[in-house]
Amino acid sequence: MKDSHDQPVAPAPDEASAAGSTPAEAPACAPASRSRPDLIGHLLFWPVAVGGLALDLWSKSAVFAFLKAHVDYTYPVIDGLVRLVLAENEGAAFGMAAGRQPVLIAVAVVAMFVILGLFFWGGTNQRLTQLAMGLFAAGITGNLYDRLFNDGCVRDFIDVYYRSWHWYTFNVADALLCTAVGLLLVSSFMPQRPRQTRDPQRK
Repeated sequence: MKDSHDQPVAPAPDEASAAGSTPAEAPACAPASRSRPDLIGHLLFWPVAVGGLALDLWSKSAVFAFLKAHVDYTYPVIDGLVRLVLAENEGAAFGMAAGRQPVLIAVAVVAMFVILGLFFWGGTNQRLTQLAMGLFAAGITGNLYDRLFNDGCVRDFIDVYYRSWHWYTFNVADALLCTAVGLLLVSSFMPQRPRQTRDPQRK
């Protein structure tokens, strides 16, 4: 027999859940932070960066030693189009900022940190972009090495010409940088692959 003074007791939270009441939905998760590069990304970036740097430094040393054995310091590769020459550039691309070695060194160091930052934390999963970053890293460090250990001058040796017209003499590092720019232009027209994420299991 119920006492008239008894007050109805609210069910405990666990009892309410057991009774079939719908629990409040969990708040939506915050957007996931940009993920780090995966294994394939590292296998693209690091071998290209290290291999490109090694190729650049070896080619400079080998070609300069080879040309010093020739009287005129030149060697035709494709007669009338391409030849090897001895040249040293105190500036950046196309001879810009010649003689301003501290500025050029600082710009190269900052550019290298930017490339590494974009690779590790940029969140890109585009393979061409990751490959281009490796080429950028190789080209930047190759010419930076010369500025630091070759009296501030970058060693160039590839001369493309036609009759009296000559393009600016360049090296392997410059070619890697130009290739990287081209890959970035191509990748900008390609859709980025969506990252596969696993939805949390609902119980």
